[in-house]
Amino acid sequence: MNNGEHLRSEYAIPQPMRPDGAGATDPGPRDIMRDRQNPDLLVPPKTDAGTVPNLVFSFSDTHMQLNHGGWSREVTIRELPIATTLAGVNMRLTPGGVRELHWHKQAEWSFMLWGRCRVTAVDQDGRNFIADVGPGDLWYFPPGIPHSLQGLEEGCEFLLVFNDGAFSDIDTFSISDWFAHTPADVLSGNFGIPETAFAGRPTEQIYIYQSNVPGPIESQAVPDPQGGVPQSFTHRLLAQEPIRTSGGTVRIVDSRNFPVSQAIAAALVEICPGGMREMHWHPNNDEWQYFLTGQGRMTAFAAQGTARTFNVRAGSVGYVPFAYGHYIQNTGTESLWFLEMFQSDRFADISLNQWMALTPPELVKPNVNATGELMRSLRKEKWPVVKYPGFPAP
Repeated sequence: MNNGEHLRSEYAIPQPMRPDGAGATDPGPRDIMRDRQNPDLLVPPKTDAGTVPNLVFSFSDTHMQLNHGGWSREVTIRELPIATTLAGVNMRLTPGGVRELHWHKQAEWSFMLWGRCRVTAVDQDGRNFIADVGPGDLWYFPPGIPHSLQGLEEGCEFLLVFNDGAFSDIDTFSISDWFAHTPADVLSGNFGIPETAFAGRPTEQIYIYQSNVPGPIESQAVPDPQGGVPQSFTHRLLAQEPIRTSGGTVRIVDSRNFPVSQAIAAALVEICPGGMREMHWHPNNDEWQYFLTGQGRMTAFAAQGTARTFNVRAGSVGYVPFAYGHYIQNTGTESLWFLEMFQSDRFADISLNQWMALTPPELVKPNVNATGELMRSLRKEKWPVVKYPGFPAP
């Protein structure tokens, strides 16, 4: 394709028409930029059918909460009603910016996207924890465990995931909010000092505020007579050796290799160009996805003759209800990286290919009118990511 042809295709107005003539042009009011971003909604594959609900929402369409010290935005059931099991918050902290001391009724799981962050916590037995995390690192705080987050020299950005689709990060238990709504005489009695010591206490929740960049972690260590927490609240996901297949890589993290993470399991998936996350489903819970780089399409099969295809890209949140069959294809020229997460202590998936391979062939053949070529292609080992035949290996 020469440059002129490329420009014409890039700026062409897409129309809801298939090459076979199905559909018609759309001359009316429309958002052409949206149509370009979602070609598989405008012109669905012929195999799409029925009324599968919306399964994708972009963080770019959310409300920004701006503070001195950083910002946050969230995708919950208010933005994506189908997503009942998990909710996500995208947060940025400036150098020295602080997400104040707080706690939740929900578990908090986080993936570091950029920069470096200092996390602190104290558990129910008075054992403390402090750590610095960087890109690809995780943290997990069980429900009710008080903690704080602070950006280091370059600041940071991260994804927070909570095991409740109705969660809101604004609606948390904050130390400033509690001080603001407690009488001075009660605070005086609790801490054993005069009421005048609380004259400057906050009048409302602070949430995020600007502070100084903290010193080295050793300078902030607080000796604890109870000792440190027995299980680390952080995990270096990128240090794991991935599962490598022809189409990409997968790193699985759950309570087996991150023991404290009892309520959320996850996988970090890389799909190389020409690859796809194989046809599969999950036998334990719904899947909540966050796309980190690249672009792709996801198709979900909802049984009873229904299926729907969605386009995804960096910043998209996807959701697949429990047991829906699905796959994700890389439609771009760079690797598609994404997280798939579950309200569970274990990651579990069922591979269509492996299931067929481990079932008596006399049963498989008549179910799908299988050819000999199909039967010979079946694998008894699970390949989470595969590539299209003839596409160059990564």
